[in-house]
Amino acid sequence: QVQLVESGGGLVQAGGSLRLSCAASGRTFSSDAMAWFRQAPGKEREFVGAIRWSGGSAYYAESVKGRFTILRDNAKDTVYLQMISLKPEDTAVYYCAAGGSISARSADYASWGQGTQVTVSS
Repeated sequence: QVQLVESGGGLVQAGGSLRLSCAASGRTFSSDAMAWFRQAPGKEREFVGAIRWSGGSAYYAESVKGRFTILRDNAKDTVYLQMISLKPEDTAVYYCAAGGSISARSADYASWGQGTQVTVSS
C-alpha cells in the first residue's frame, strides 16, 4: 500500500497562496491516480482535483478551477497542490489520496495521507 505524507498547510490571508506537497512511497501500477480532497468542519469530504502519475492533464472541482493547480514530480514521487486567490471557504483539512484511476469519489482511493490544515482568514 502506498504511504502518503502531506505538508505545507498553514494560515494565510484571503487572496493569498499556499503550496501543499504529498510525498508518496511504495507506489505501484494500482496507485496511478493521485487526488486531493478537503474536509471542512461539519462537512463531508470534498473532491478538489486529481492527476495521474502516468501522464495527462489534471482534473479539478468547479469550486477550485482556475485557482488551484495540481502538479506532479515523478522523480521525487511528489504531487503538489498549488493554491492561489484563496478564500475563507477554502479553509479545511486537505488530504492526498492514491487510487487506481481518476475519480471524484473518496471511496475509490485506497491510501490516504494524514491531512494538513489550511486556514484562510478574511
